[in-house]
Formats: sequence, structure tokens, C-alpha cells
Amino acid sequence: MATGHKVCTVPDHQGKLSPKDIEAILATHRDEHKVKPGLVYISQSTEYGTVYTKAELAAISACCRENGLFLFIDGIRLGAALCNPGCDMGFGDIANYADAFTLGGTKNGALYGEAIVICSDRIDIQGFRYYLKQRGALFAKTAAIGAQFEALLQDGLYEELAGHANKAAMKLAEGIKGLGYSFLYPPETNQIFPIFPVDTVKKLRCSYDFHDWEQMGDRTAVRLITSWATPLETVDQFIADLREA
Repeated sequence: MATGHKVCTVPDHQGKLSPKDIEAILATHRDEHKVKPGLVYISQSTEYGTVYTKAELAAISACCRENGLFLFIDGIRLGAALCNPGCDMGFGDIANYADAFTLGGTKNGALYGEAIVICSDRIDIQGFRYYLKQRGALFAKTAAIGAQFEALLQDGLYEELAGHANKAAMKLAEGIKGLGYSFLYPPETNQIFPIFPVDTVKKLRCSYDFHDWEQMGDRTAVRLITSWATPLETVDQFIADLREA
């Protein structure tokens, strides 16, 4: 009988989860009066643009396996994570550590869709296909979606597109640093979070669209995102406009 589920949240550390966080949830969920934890969900890269190292991911995976938990990695921005210059892992490592993960398409050049990659024999693959159908996630003409990934994963195109997004973001971050501004989180991928005075944000918004991430008195941390299609000339123009603002 389906009885629903609950998401147990913990405070993050620059967007990341640790084995201690997992163990803290397990310690307080030991009987039938609370939900029974079954899966750990993390994002690579994180919502803050930070990246799990290979050691961090290995530790989380080991903790999950020791406690009978599944590990799911949300890889909607996986390309940005793996193409970060400081990243010490590849697709094979993700597959080794996760029971399942998604391979982002929409945020890395695809018109639509993400690919689900199942890595563990603990997951009933045939049953999962029925579950997709029951939940309305098995679309018609999915071959068209799959064809995108076939193209993206040939000749290094996936990495090339993600690498360009990161290159544009790092150029943007260096330009912002050069003007004396700081960041809410360390710039690592194509999402960066500079902190600007409120008046500067208002002036920039006349020409650019971005998200106000966190209000900090007379300053605002904003989220700037570059993509596979961001021209480097646009980055130069933003820095020039920021200098003027």
C-alpha cells in the first residue's frame, strides 16, 4: 500500500551533505513513530555551484551502503561539475558511487530532457519502467529525446559545451573579483553568487535578468549563470557595465 514519503532535510555546508549529516538523521529515526530513511539525495554540482570531491562522494557512498540506503545523484548540472578544472572524477566514478543518477541535458545544450542512469542491481530496472508509465513520466516519442543524448555523448561534445559554460563563468568571476567584490560561495562552476550593493543591482537589472539570491542589509547576493551558449563578449560587456554601475 502506498503511504507517501517524507523529505528529511539538514543544514548544508556550501550546498553539500556529509556522512555526519546522514548519521544524524538515522540516529533520530529509529522506530515506527518516524519515517524510515531509505535514500540520500544530493546534487552534483550543488545548487550553490559547488562541487563534491571524489573523496567526499566516496565517503557519502560508503555511509549509504553501510546503512542500507540508496544514493541518488541529481546530475542536472553534472557536466559543469565534471568539467570544473579542480574536479578529480569522471562519469565512471559517479556510476561507481551512485545507485542511480541523472545526466542533465536541458542545461547542457539539449532541447529537452534528462537521462536516468541506473547503476545498481538493487534497483528493479523492469519495475522502474512500469513506475515511469504509472507516474506519467514515459513520454511518447522518447526516441527523439534519446537522440539528443546520443549526439551529446559523441566526440566530447557534452564536455565541450559544459567546459564553455564554466570558462565563461570563471572569466566573469575574475572580472567581478578584479572590481573588488566578494562572493557568497566560492565560484567553481557556471553558477556564481557575487555580492553587490543594492543600488548596483538595480542599475544592472536595467540590462540583465538575474535572481536576487539573498538580501544582506544594503547588499544583495545575486545568482549569475552562464551557459553553453553564452558569448564571451557578453561577459566582457557585463564587467564593463558593472564597472560603470
